[in-house]
Amino acid sequence: MQQNESHHSKKIPGVVWTVVYFLPWSVYWIVSPISALLGTLLPLAISSVLVVIQIKNHEKNPINIASFIYFCITTVGLIVFNTDIFIRKSGVLGFFALFLMALISLIVKTPYTLAISKKDYPELYWKDESFIAINNMLTGVWVAIFLVSSILLLIHPSHTVLLLNSIIISGTIISFALPPKLPAYLAKKKSRKYDWKINLNIQRMRGKDEYDVIVVGSGIGGLTCASILSKEGYKTLVMEQHYVVGGYCSSFYRMGFTFNVGVENISGVDDGAMKYILSELNLKPEELFVRNSMRFIFNQKQIDVNGSDDFKNALLKIFPEEAQSIHAFFDDAGKAHEECYQEAKRYGVPLPPDLIAKVSGSKALLNYPKEHPHFYDWTKKTYKEKLDEYFKSKDIKEFLCALLGYLGTQPEETLASNALTAVVSYYTKGGYFPLGGAQRLADTLKEVIKANGGKVLTRHIVNRILVESGRVKGVESKGNKYFSPIVVANANAKTTFLKLVGKEHLEENFVSYIENLPMSPSVFMVFLGIEGELTEYPNIIEDIDNGLSIVINSNADPLLAPKGKASITILTGANYHSFPERGTKEYMEKKRTTTNLLIEKAERLIPNLKSRIVFQDAATPKTFEAFTSMPEGAIYSFDQSISVKRPYFKTPIKGLYLASASTFPGGGIEAVAISGTICAKEISNTW
Repeated sequence: MQQNESHHSKKIPGVVWTVVYFLPWSVYWIVSPISALLGTLLPLAISSVLVVIQIKNHEKNPINIASFIYFCITTVGLIVFNTDIFIRKSGVLGFFALFLMALISLIVKTPYTLAISKKDYPELYWKDESFIAINNMLTGVWVAIFLVSSILLLIHPSHTVLLLNSIIISGTIISFALPPKLPAYLAKKKSRKYDWKINLNIQRMRGKDEYDVIVVGSGIGGLTCASILSKEGYKTLVMEQHYVVGGYCSSFYRMGFTFNVGVENISGVDDGAMKYILSELNLKPEELFVRNSMRFIFNQKQIDVNGSDDFKNALLKIFPEEAQSIHAFFDDAGKAHEECYQEAKRYGVPLPPDLIAKVSGSKALLNYPKEHPHFYDWTKKTYKEKLDEYFKSKDIKEFLCALLGYLGTQPEETLASNALTAVVSYYTKGGYFPLGGAQRLADTLKEVIKANGGKVLTRHIVNRILVESGRVKGVESKGNKYFSPIVVANANAKTTFLKLVGKEHLEENFVSYIENLPMSPSVFMVFLGIEGELTEYPNIIEDIDNGLSIVINSNADPLLAPKGKASITILTGANYHSFPERGTKEYMEKKRTTTNLLIEKAERLIPNLKSRIVFQDAATPKTFEAFTSMPEGAIYSFDQSISVKRPYFKTPIKGLYLASASTFPGGGIEAVAISGTICAKEISNTW
């Protein structure tokens, strides 16, 4: 039926189907004044045929059902009860019947225009919120038109023909003019109140401590934004509370060993957003990254992945009964991933709906599902639904959720499109390790900023974002004020709004929304310096059975450990609230026991690990909170479940932007780099 409908929709446009569906009424109003019997029986016959076709095709079409019922009643009235009221009052009663049909279709959430719209659009549109909202609006317009028409004919039946025709023609024009515009209107609706623009002359004279843009925080989102803006000629200042830049994308050094704070596996380097962003900054991916080799431990089986086809081939060996589904799933995922990054070739990054409408126009947004059919399907389902669509085996679905820790969510609460770019892409495209450690990536962006005239200040904690009359004026740090009409907050949104801006500058409902945003999970990390090299192992081991990851940093880059030694990081998910106050005896004991437990688990995979330790340290969620000012030490800022709506990147304060994991598209190096790029392009208007 669906294929048949699609076939018809290509051949017969919705306007023709509109004529067909209203044909019984046209015949009724034209023929009944000439012949009452023929004017009743002909519409009944036509509506009967339409209902039969509808039943055969399993369609839901309120107008056909309403037409059939109405003309059954008129026929019975004329033949059985010998009343001609349905002929004499054909206009009043007919339009009132159509009014009831349209109204009831809205009440039962099946707007009658939906059946017509489905003829013009493929099935992937049909459950889209915008598509349904548009049809609700259109049906609402016709509810009003049918009711007004009925009333006009009741009051002045002989003097309202011209007015009546004008109303119906206007409704028809609206029906065809509104749909192309409404998706963009609806997409921009939530952000419309923040659709301000700062017009900045970067050639103007600036006073002391005055900048075009001030970036608060130096995570990758902030550094990306500042790098692009500096390259565009903006006088940019980055302010960081720590002694190094990078936030979670930083490293520390002990006894010759280098350890990353949180970045081990980065997506989007080969053909994703990172590739385009680095290219825009004249940076070469091969000089900054190396591809990770990975090993998965699942149901006590060992699966090594070193190439793009390795993972799929491993699945085929383990689950031969799912072979057809495996090929189909990865084919779908590959096409969806390619479609996701179509806009990246033009804009550098994938864009959310409101920005697609803004940058490319309402037609681009309307055509998005048709031009991105696979990716669009992933945006409308959860990851669980997508896996259930292809697989029966519980084990294979669990295996394909192995990297959901990269999102910190459960499959039923994960948008499939998020899983595609942050989970599945690691299976199909591979992940990358930053050469020289995460700090080198952050420092490289810092050097881009400085090389283009920008300034980066470390050990400069921002105490306050200066706001006057709803506009940003700059920031305050260490008692000094730095002025700018634009401030980009790379800090968490809770810290930004509740501490740096202050509730007094914000509406109460917005403050409540920010306060109630749940944080993402955190992690517990163990850092080990090991005697002896571990080159016989891949550089990342994902132990799904025991819920931990082992990263052998020095296998990705031998310079991260002294010669003849190895740098290892062990990490697992952790609950911030399960740790006592930092520095207390209880805290130290919890930290010690968790560390020992993780080392014992890791030793099952790397024999004699404990006896070879020459350096050891650990970090808890409280550690991350202390060093990054991220509430609860959350690694992805806010919870990335489908029910949590992140703040828009433009804020209620004019001139204040967000560029971080707090906003679209969420947590992860590639994601925050996308956020920073969107922010920079919006500020510089270089879409």
